[in-house]
Amino acid sequence: MLEGRSIVITGAGGGLGREIALDCARRGAYVILADLDEARCLETADAVGAAGHSCEAHVIDLGDPASIDRFATTLAGERDQLHGLVNNGAIATGIGGIGFRDVDIETFDKVQRVNVRGTWLMIRAMAPLLIASGSGRIVNLASDTALWGAPNLISYTASKGAVMAMTRSLARELGPDRVGVTAVAPGILTTASTEYVPEHRHTLYETGRAVPGPQSPDEVVGTISFLLSQDALTLTGQTLPVNNGFVFN
Repeated sequence: MLEGRSIVITGAGGGLGREIALDCARRGAYVILADLDEARCLETADAVGAAGHSCEAHVIDLGDPASIDRFATTLAGERDQLHGLVNNGAIATGIGGIGFRDVDIETFDKVQRVNVRGTWLMIRAMAPLLIASGSGRIVNLASDTALWGAPNLISYTASKGAVMAMTRSLARELGPDRVGVTAVAPGILTTASTEYVPEHRHTLYETGRAVPGPQSPDEVVGTISFLLSQDALTLTGQTLPVNNGFVFN
């Protein structure tokens, strides 16, 4: 499905990002790993290598435009095209369980800076290489919390709602160049990044899904890999709630 395609994955140092990288590599892609945490990014690179696949790892700070520009310059010096970008990197932990009145402005702004502005800047920086491939695909990680309106999570849900809106607008802007832009909106997954979520919220998902029970990253990554393939262009602009039927879009 992804043979011969080069794909950048942000937030690749662990959790869902690591699983996306491993799945893309298994399907034949050359994965370019990017994360703020160098040690964890290298751990993912080791895991990809141990599975018999090639990759490279880079440190990137999605909250710093200069860091994104340096990354783009490095890639442009190494290759003349890119086939995929997965905007997975985001601030998702340590920001929930707080009513909207009690969220401090600095935290709210930081979440938007990384989750929203960082996504936009990555797309802007990677666009020339994606266009050059003739079949570029962008997958933005949203969240179903922005679809059903999760309470006490305003900075995160606002950021993911913005990601879905950007996906629609950018699909129209990049469509003439045959670059597809889609988003996936998972629910709570069984990863270390969701351990902070209160038990009652896990129970809400597990009992409220059309397919009951917990959901692992393995049940999400296949959809993401397909959206990175050449066959996925017809889905451009769409947000897919990959949450085993907790919420329908």
